Amino acid sequence: MNDMFAALETLTHRGPNRRDVAADTLGDLLRGTALDTDTANLVVGRLVSLAVNEPVTKVRESALNSIGEAFNHHCLPLDLVEPLAAAMPTMERELLEHTLYILGATHDPQASPLIEPFLRHPDPQVREQARLAAAELESPAHNP
Repeated sequence: MNDMFAALETLTHRGPNRRDVAADTLGDLLRGTALDTDTANLVVGRLVSLAVNEPVTKVRESALNSIGEAFNHHCLPLDLVEPLAAAMPTMERELLEHTLYILGATHDPQASPLIEPFLRHPDPQVREQARLAAAELESPAHNP
């Protein structure tokens, strides 16, 4: 738990490399089974905030990767990750793909309007990830 608290604190560090490592560390914790649902939601909420507000692309990507890892062991609600949608119009392709995956992984049909515009995105990789995310919304939620 001390690693988690230290990493959460480091998400606000001045140095982008430190924020990047902290986001990766939190992803390692989310990838495992050590965190209960409430703690995972707290960590993901902080990573969502970082992904939305972070100016450095590699740090945003680490945050989004870590959020994606949480779905391996936790069912996260759409409202926890929905703030990512506001940042989607300004995201690079890789970040968009991660975000679309995250929205689809919620299995919440209310994510459909957030995903749908990207089915017509100019980049074929983004369109494909949007298609996969939309299909996830129609499949039953996986309860780890």
